[in-house]
Amino acid sequence: MAGIIVAVFWAILVSFLAVVLVRLAQTLRATTRLVAEVTEQAVPLLADASATVRSAQTQLDKVDAIASDVQEVTSNASALSTTVASTFGGPLVKVAAFGYGVRQALGRRTAPDPEPEPARGRSSVRRTVIVGRTVPSARGRKRDRRNPRGQKD
Repeated sequence: MAGIIVAVFWAILVSFLAVVLVRLAQTLRATTRLVAEVTEQAVPLLADASATVRSAQTQLDKVDAIASDVQEVTSNASALSTTVASTFGGPLVKVAAFGYGVRQALGRRTAPDPEPEPARGRSSVRRTVIVGRTVPSARGRKRDRRNPRGQKD
């Protein structure tokens, strides 16, 4: 009797293991199929990615060459600007100052009146001219500007 019970339990155990092995075989087949599909799709994707990386490297090399050319042009423009400023800057200021002095000397010579009558619509405030810029006088006069109709601006 004990042998029959052991044989029945042994048959149940073997059938249980057979079911487990069948399901494991199905899982392994599905996994194999999945890996094959992924491999089929991954290989072209990796080839495309490799080509894209090579293309990006080529473009970066071109951008690097352009950036170095721009840097060279910038340094040349800076050197040219410095050269022009040092060559022409000082003499132009001197010529402007000389021209201003000549105008002032001729103005005093031809107009003996120290305070000329102001032009229509302008105040009588003296102005100082510094190389093309007009600066109001430092005197404490309050300016009353009026337009040609006599109204305040």
